[in-house]
Amino acid sequence: MVAVTTEPEPEPEQRADDPDPDPHEPVLTVGAVARRLGIAPATLRTWDRRYGVGPSEHASGRHRRYDSRDVARLELMQRALVRGASPADAARYALSETRAEQPTDLVGRALRLPGAGRLARGLGRAVLAMDSVGAQRLLGEAIEASGVPRVWDDVVRPVLAAIGRRWSTAGATAELEHLLYECVLAALIRATPLVTQPRNPRPVLLACVPDEQHTLPLHGLTATLAGRGLGTKMLGPAVPSDALVAAIRRTAPAAVVLWAQLPRNADPALAAVAPRGRQRTRLFLGGPGWRAIDLDPRLVLADGIGPAADDIENAVL
Repeated sequence: MVAVTTEPEPEPEQRADDPDPDPHEPVLTVGAVARRLGIAPATLRTWDRRYGVGPSEHASGRHRRYDSRDVARLELMQRALVRGASPADAARYALSETRAEQPTDLVGRALRLPGAGRLARGLGRAVLAMDSVGAQRLLGEAIEASGVPRVWDDVVRPVLAAIGRRWSTAGATAELEHLLYECVLAALIRATPLVTQPRNPRPVLLACVPDEQHTLPLHGLTATLAGRGLGTKMLGPAVPSDALVAAIRRTAPAAVVLWAQLPRNADPALAAVAPRGRQRTRLFLGGPGWRAIDLDPRLVLADGIGPAADDIENAVL
């Protein structure tokens, strides 16, 4: 790939009459987009001037502002350059791909994410391109900036739901779901600090109920609790009931979280797994599976990563 260098152009001063950006459409400056792509701001201006791959709206005398669609075009152009295309061919490819996007759940490189923010759309593009490095980088930066609960609700869940909708209507998205799962899991594990001096004398035990394989929310909850200095023990997917009882006896946890994503896996009999003794163990039932069945009203439902972490923190301290 031949790098094109130009003398940097000074950015025009911000004018007092510049309109405020649309609150529903985040916009980025040249510098922010350059940092995101790992290229020089002068290169972005060259792509805009020579090939027309720039901000959709740019009035003379005002700062360039890139919206999510503009960034998507730049990412496509950069990917084509890495694969050996000339700048002109890469620009034509990026422009043709983004013009061809249609409002369907999955068209070419577009996932339908109505109402989702810039980060969710960026994650969707990365997953569709099978770009695990880009997806993990985006997730890591988002978690560092906003925390696990917000990223889970605003970024991860919308993309998971969009892929699930596509699978229910057209199928053939298993590879996307698997790649997204691994990227999210890796990001959550990296966001989980080692708690060497926990604030809680007795740990929090987290496990999926028997036959339940959906562990991502539990990893998100574990990362959130660890970030608050709480000690946890994560058992993972599909924990047999006898193994769960044995783990509770061996660790004497202050709280147990049982996750059930699917109603068929949510067995009310599991509410009795905590053995009775002098040390009380609080039981939390997490996941949408529990909400679909009749439960003893005295049982505590852990609803959402952030609120669940609040309830558990209050219970164990």
